[in-house]
Amino acid sequence: MKPNILKLFLRLALSTGFLSAVADRFGFWSKENSVWGNWDNFVSYTAQLNPWFPEAFISPAAIVATAAEIILPIFLLLGFKTELFAKLSGCLLLIFALSMTFSTGIKGAFDYSIFAAAGAAFALSNIRQKYFELDIYLK
Repeated sequence: MKPNILKLFLRLALSTGFLSAVADRFGFWSKENSVWGNWDNFVSYTAQLNPWFPEAFISPAAIVATAAEIILPIFLLLGFKTELFAKLSGCLLLIFALSMTFSTGIKGAFDYSIFAAAGAAFALSNIRQKYFELDIYLK
C-alpha cells in the first residue's frame, strides 16, 4: 500500500474509533451496539479504570478523556499537525491500555485492540508525507 493511502487510512481509522467511543458514551449507538450507552455508565467505567483516583477527580477525568477523544480525531481528520496529534493519540491510547491492564487485566486491552491502536497512532506519527491534509494548505 502506498504511504499516502496508508496515512489516510490510519487517520480515518483512528478518528472514527475515537469518535465512535464518544458517540457511545452520549447514547448515540443503539443499546445492542453500545458498551456504555450513556454518560453515567462511562463515568462509572472511568472510576473502575482509575481506582486510585479520589472520587472528586473521576468526573473531571471522564470529561478530560472525552474532550481529548473529540479534539484529537478532529485534528487527525483535518490533517492539522498530523504527526503531533498522532503522537498525542498514541499516548492517550497507551494510557487507556495501561489503565485497563492494571485495573481489570490485560485481556480487555487486548480484546479492544487498544495496544494495536496505540501502535497505529505512533506509526502514523512517523509518516511524513502529506496527503489530503490541511497542513498542505497552511504552509
